[in-house]
Amino acid sequence: MTAEAPLDRSRRETFKEAILNRRMLICVFTGFTSGMPLYVLFQLLPGWLRTEGVGLAEIGFFALVQFPYAWKFVWSPVMDRYTLPFLGHRRGWMLLTQVLLLVSIGVMGFIKPGLNIWVVAYLAAAVAFFSASQDIVLDAYRRELLPDVELGLGNAIHVQAYRFSGLIPGALGFILADYFDWHIVFMLIGAFMLVGIVMTLVIDEAIENPTPPRTMRDAVIEPFREFIDRSGLAPALLVLAFLFLYKLGDNMATALQSPFFIDVGFSLTQIGAISKTAGLIAANVGTIVGGLVMVKLSINRALWVFGVVQIVSILGFAVLSEVGPNPWMLGVVVGFEYLGVGLGAAALIAFMARTTNPAFAATQLALFTALASVPRVFANAVTGVIVEATGWTNFFLLCTALAIPGMLLLLKVAPWSEDTV
Repeated sequence: MTAEAPLDRSRRETFKEAILNRRMLICVFTGFTSGMPLYVLFQLLPGWLRTEGVGLAEIGFFALVQFPYAWKFVWSPVMDRYTLPFLGHRRGWMLLTQVLLLVSIGVMGFIKPGLNIWVVAYLAAAVAFFSASQDIVLDAYRRELLPDVELGLGNAIHVQAYRFSGLIPGALGFILADYFDWHIVFMLIGAFMLVGIVMTLVIDEAIENPTPPRTMRDAVIEPFREFIDRSGLAPALLVLAFLFLYKLGDNMATALQSPFFIDVGFSLTQIGAISKTAGLIAANVGTIVGGLVMVKLSINRALWVFGVVQIVSILGFAVLSEVGPNPWMLGVVVGFEYLGVGLGAAALIAFMARTTNPAFAATQLALFTALASVPRVFANAVTGVIVEATGWTNFFLLCTALAIPGMLLLLKVAPWSEDTV
């Protein structure tokens, strides 16, 4: 029997060490607590509004309440510069935003959309603001926590947990809605923020003695100056354009996912039960596959592979719109969407983290993730109008076409042949 090559043994040990450590477990919890509030806005809120008789155009415009995700880099310097008087530089902000999310989600269901649609909009905007603020500090914490060699795997785990959290409002929430009043549903879903609160109280700061920016001027200017000076203005603009375009198509395709399933003819229990099963399986498979691919391939190549899978997953929705309320087809489409779109997000976030200077983690990551969320916020606001004008099938074909420009930019910002970590 041939002796095992030392290099192969070293690689296997490195992979094992990357998986079997406390940092990966923390990434599971950061992903869950980060994704849960977004999916309340993204899946549960539109489904609730649709069952209350609100039109698709109005539901589409509700995407505008998510504007804090696109502008969070504006107040991220404040969270980088100042430390709250409890729990430390990052954990204090984590706890504050998580408590505010628990309360604001819990009270949403007490409002009647038919009578107080603007109150629903204001409260949804507050949830988005607290959620975006939580993301600022969680992203910064994770960048400080993970060494460069673990960025790919750690972010793959984070994103799959992020996607898995969508099963709470997007699956469990709809099942509960068939048995309880909506205010009970929102209180139960909001209580899942306790997962994040417990995590925050248990973990330690990633950096024992952090050195925040000395002034607000440094906190605002230096992150942007460092990013542009690092490789020049033109390459920096290409990176920003790529971050905007890479997930444009699938963000639009999933913007009205819950109303789409309802319009196809599925019951709320079918939507909840089938998407929960398919999503759970896909999320678990995605975590394993994503981790292996991100370790074995480079982040650049993962962006190419997962980008193609994203495009195919969008086409699955077009097929479902033609097939009709077939439960098996729903499971396949949702499962592939959780797998493909989640893996694409994992590769993109790993790319962002690699592009970030850890010294300016909060503000630079807030800028990058904000740009990636702009399509979800502003383009999605008109998705209801587009669907009503074109129909569901043509809408998903349009989303497929919009996914292509981001793939083309990979030739410049993340070429396949450039084998980086």
